[in-house]
Amino acid sequence: MERYLQPTAFFDYDQPDLKAWIAHQLEGVPNDPVEQVKALYLATRDSINYNPYVFRTDPATFSASYALKSGETYCIPKAVLLGAAARSIGIPSRLGLADVRNHLSSQKLIDYLQSDIFRMHGFIELYLNGRWVKATPAFNASLCELMHVEPLEFDGVNDSIFQEYTDSGEAHMEYVNDHGVFDDVPHDFIVRGIQAAYGHLFSENDISAAFSGSLADDARANQ
Repeated sequence: MERYLQPTAFFDYDQPDLKAWIAHQLEGVPNDPVEQVKALYLATRDSINYNPYVFRTDPATFSASYALKSGETYCIPKAVLLGAAARSIGIPSRLGLADVRNHLSSQKLIDYLQSDIFRMHGFIELYLNGRWVKATPAFNASLCELMHVEPLEFDGVNDSIFQEYTDSGEAHMEYVNDHGVFDDVPHDFIVRGIQAAYGHLFSENDISAAFSGSLADDARANQ
């Protein structure tokens, strides 16, 4: 389990600002691993806004400290932030990657990607009470309200993955491909996968910086 506890350039919980943030989130929380990771999950989910439009290939943007500093990122750095925070309190963590089809995605994002498949969706697995449990802190509660879906909860016991259907019975999220789990961020593997899926976004081997926006703005525009 040691490799799932170490700080890395991505799971960089040894950074002072990140250490201070973790300590702040755990103030008043019982000294129980499940209760502590539940508090860290909610803080990661709701204090960092989800925005897939900000993806860049720069390795630094995949780190936990960058997610915290930016206050706005996508699923992989948010998962890494939760995983880094968990490692800092002795809970092993590993990054999971999968391809998903979001049936409630904005048409604007689908047009941008030229696909309704989201390649390299990231979640985190945490080792609690003798087993690995999935947690998905991607969609912040305010975004979920705009999208008319319930925010994902995490109880530290059961897997927390995207709902297949909304409360009204609409198709929501479909997992279509599993890329496995990793003790650190496989940056090159992720970038290659993104390039293969969305080659039109790349120029000179980097993601285009010309596009801007947010999923929240897309959801407001559709209301």
